[in-house]
Amino acid sequence: MGRKRRSGQMFLRLSVLLCLTVQAAVCAGCSVMGGSKGAAMGTELAGSGKIKLVLWGGVPPEAGPDAVVQAWNASHPGIALEYVRYVNDDDGNLKLDTALMAGQQVDLYFNYSFSQLERRIDAGVALDLSGFDDYDPDVRMGEDAAAWKVNGRYYGVPTKQNYYFVALNKEALEAANLPIPLSWTWDEMRQYARVLSRTYKYGLLQHLEPFSDPIDSLLTRVGYTDGSGHSRMDHPLVAHWLETMRAMMMDDRSTPEYGVQLTSKMPVEQNFLSGEAAMLNIGEWLFRSANNMKDYPRNFTIAFAPVPRLTEQEDDYVPRGGLGDVISIHPSSAHIAAAWEFVKWYADGGMLPMAEGGRFPASQGADRDVAMNYILGQQGPVLYDIDSLERVLHGRKTPNFVRSVPQPVLDLRIEEYEKYFLGVQTLEQTVGNMSRRHMEYLSDKR
Repeated sequence: MGRKRRSGQMFLRLSVLLCLTVQAAVCAGCSVMGGSKGAAMGTELAGSGKIKLVLWGGVPPEAGPDAVVQAWNASHPGIALEYVRYVNDDDGNLKLDTALMAGQQVDLYFNYSFSQLERRIDAGVALDLSGFDDYDPDVRMGEDAAAWKVNGRYYGVPTKQNYYFVALNKEALEAANLPIPLSWTWDEMRQYARVLSRTYKYGLLQHLEPFSDPIDSLLTRVGYTDGSGHSRMDHPLVAHWLETMRAMMMDDRSTPEYGVQLTSKMPVEQNFLSGEAAMLNIGEWLFRSANNMKDYPRNFTIAFAPVPRLTEQEDDYVPRGGLGDVISIHPSSAHIAAAWEFVKWYADGGMLPMAEGGRFPASQGADRDVAMNYILGQQGPVLYDIDSLERVLHGRKTPNFVRSVPQPVLDLRIEEYEKYFLGVQTLEQTVGNMSRRHMEYLSDKR
């Protein structure tokens, strides 16, 4: 995995040199965008017949995008939207980055992490949206939107609320006399997993995307460096979380060994829904599969709990949250004004069919009740424990964080804790190496 990440970064660093002409075009285009929105759109449509917009995203077409495309095309007969799916992993993001740089038609695309957006801004393939004055994400999405600003500007519009949680087999907890947690620590999670693994193959499965969130939750609160500039990657609670996870893998056998999960590309969602595990640490994209009873039938109710914290005090806990699914416009698009119309339409309600896959709209212009109906469907009370779901969706703790750690730091961190989980270095070496390499990165950036 490390090689794939580094190859993607190398591609983007090299591509910056190729983007100088694109960046120049962006600067030139900013003055044009400041003019009349209607005039810009009229210029694009005049004498050209129907235009085509191409949107790239990471969600399977059948899980919402197809319905979005149909709704847009029905209401905008002069602008045909086409959706291209890329898988949101290292290879998929490299595929998108290559298309952005190679001149393929990519008018709009979704970014699923801050580091991806930042790299694309640096590569000159994300349009500065400050030239548009008819839509303000700060107003429409609220204060959480600002986490996606880069140097005070938006290069994409965040469109959905982020939700991260632990999905629970409610009947499994009831059989083990374990209550649905309202608030808990990773030590308590370990105890739950140990008990549940007596009956299930695994007490806990984790999606690898939010796997390291406990580290960022802690360091968002205490700071990634101390007052003297020393990295806090060697914080005692970081070490405690790593130790806890390895003990769950190797001693308790209540969660998969990291190497096994990595090499097998374990489909944790399907494993949880098939009844192989009693708990799953994941995000709102679980609904995409959990609502699909045809392909993923199950005979249990899903309940929900917050992600455990490392700290003992609830008041000290900063969970992951904020907004996501940031939609950007390629500055070399021939249809920038039309693309901007789509961004506003999508954010303010066009995205509602995406809610069936858990994508809850962030804009105040979208109907939240309709989104909830999409999420629950007709079988909602049968499929889900509604009380615990509403606590997760509507009882969100603030402040929260959007992961904004630079990609090289994410990479070095993963590389080091992979060695620990694979048994090739000690805990002390791991946190020491993470801290040292983090400080080297910070030094190189100065």
